[in-house]
Amino acid sequence: MTQPKYDRAQLEDLVLQMMETELGGEKIYRAAIATAINGDLKEEWQGYLKETLHHQDVVRGLCATLGLNVDRQSPTRTVVGHIGKSLVQAIEMAQRNALPAAAQIVAAECVVLAETKDHSNWELLGRVAEVATGDIGKALRAAHEDVEQDEDHHLFHTKGWMRELAIQGLGMPAVLPPPEEVKQVETAIGASRAEQARSSML
Repeated sequence: MTQPKYDRAQLEDLVLQMMETELGGEKIYRAAIATAINGDLKEEWQGYLKETLHHQDVVRGLCATLGLNVDRQSPTRTVVGHIGKSLVQAIEMAQRNALPAAAQIVAAECVVLAETKDHSNWELLGRVAEVATGDIGKALRAAHEDVEQDEDHHLFHTKGWMRELAIQGLGMPAVLPPPEEVKQVETAIGASRAEQARSSML
């Protein structure tokens, strides 16, 4: 029987990091929603929070397939948890000390940082899913297919919100909702095209 072309221990560590990322993501979105003053952005993040709760369940399912305790810690998971708590603290600090519009931008920046890690996690899981076999391979592919589009949406759309809110904060014309939202961007190429088209949407 051909051996899987991946390191099982590293896959388990990745899944533990993913669990921590999704748990931290919930707290980051709750803090960001409390900071949002743009109604469309608040509604967008509320949808992302709901999807993040679903992603937690998906990763719990992966833990069960791999025989992992969902609460098991690892050095890298601890780091992920530390970063997540720091992002929540940053949002709360801005909420206390900055003007509401500036705090909203900080919240968007923190969401982008969190979603960059989250997006990377799922991208790496997809790479393993391409070579994994048997029940593990099926579980990885099903999980990746379930979540991948959500993660693309979370990252690319919030990057657009962050950019346009920052431009607005500088006193310049902004496109709100951002082009990524209007054009329903789901890929990096689509995000790049949407940003390039923003001047025609002003």
